[in-house]
Amino acid sequence: MTSRPPRAIAVLTAAAALCVTTATTAHAAQDAERRPPRIVIDWARAWNGTDPQALGALFTAGGTYTDEAVGITFHGRQEIAGWKARADSLIDNVHVTVRAAHRDGDRITVEAVYSGHLKGAPKPFAVPMTTLLDLDRNGCRITSDQDHYSLTTVLTQSGLPADWTPPAH
Repeated sequence: MTSRPPRAIAVLTAAAALCVTTATTAHAAQDAERRPPRIVIDWARAWNGTDPQALGALFTAGGTYTDEAVGITFHGRQEIAGWKARADSLIDNVHVTVRAAHRDGDRITVEAVYSGHLKGAPKPFAVPMTTLLDLDRNGCRITSDQDHYSLTTVLTQSGLPADWTPPAH
């Protein structure tokens, strides 16, 4: 067995530590790339929660929320919170499952599954959805949300006719 001088052991130990640190940093960077941005996590949590104000709070004061499938846009935090409250009153177990999120500057494209059970419908639904989130300069609040999914598919999966409309409140 050959003995190494203490200096060689110190150099090898430092090199091994650098390698572990570099690998750990690389893994952390890969995990960060796979993890959706914080605002997306908060957005999904707000949709999956029961407090409509939590969704509205994610937006700037003049933010907009457009549901392209229904063809309606809400302006400001209160209207957006009202939209979440209306969705909760019409759909049991509203749930958004984020599959991927891609950020390009102040825009995030979210690939998700939108699911729930329309009240009075024979079956639940789960449809693919793409959401475009535009953020303020700081990236802290949403200025615009555009949800894209197929209302026809929601109704078909739910076992409802294509001309079904929600009851008035």
